[in-house]
Amino acid sequence: MRLISYLTGTAGGARIGVRVGHRVLDIEAASRVDGEPLPSTMKGLLREGRGALSRVQALARKAQSDAGRFSAALCEERAIRFLPPVPDPDRFACTREGSPPLAIAAAALVGHGAKMAVPAAVQRLACEPALVFVIGRRAAAVKASDDAMDYAVGVTLFNDFTEAGANGASSPVGPEIVTMDELADPYDLWLTCSVNGEERVRVSTGELARGLPAILEQVSRTKALEPGDLLSMGLPAAGAAGAKGLFLKPGDVVESGIEGITTLRTTLVES
Repeated sequence: MRLISYLTGTAGGARIGVRVGHRVLDIEAASRVDGEPLPSTMKGLLREGRGALSRVQALARKAQSDAGRFSAALCEERAIRFLPPVPDPDRFACTREGSPPLAIAAAALVGHGAKMAVPAAVQRLACEPALVFVIGRRAAAVKASDDAMDYAVGVTLFNDFTEAGANGASSPVGPEIVTMDELADPYDLWLTCSVNGEERVRVSTGELARGLPAILEQVSRTKALEPGDLLSMGLPAAGAAGAKGLFLKPGDVVESGIEGITTLRTTLVES
């Protein structure tokens, strides 16, 4: 499944949906058409566990075969504004090679298609694509020998912008949560990053500096991870799209992708 948090042009707050072809099915609205209401937030849905996710999958199948019945809960993808898949994670731990996990504030998160302001003083802005595991159940004092994938509901992408190793002002995440059932092997994926259509980074997830088991053990040691928390896996050294002096500037369109699966786009603008 592809799970999305989004806004529409109509009044109201954030919604959660599941892709049905080129349309998005509002999960809570669809659940009211067929059965008991499901949560309207991503963290709420993930806290409900695998039974709730199985029901979302069933609703998506029904909406695909009987769109008329679910018409009020369906909208075109072009009519929504993407939010980060989990707009309000309790924890977002970003790992980079040779450094301890860095906490990223939820307030800094922006979604797919967002515009990121670049101050004029920033001269060496770079970006690298990062694979993000989304936690699907409580993880406390996990051991590296445990089945780490059992704690992950799926993956998403992070455009990890840096200026000489420092965090950027915004942290784009998205566009969706790709659930684990769609991934034959999360360590056999190609991460890419392109700038204005020119590919600058291509790396196998099998080359990630540290795997999920080690990161999960470290991060869950002192404080439990909860459904909706995010763990970003850093690239090997020199993986950034600003390598070799190819730094970013306002007007650039940066796209990170899991090849053949999903793409996260960010446009840089002057602040």
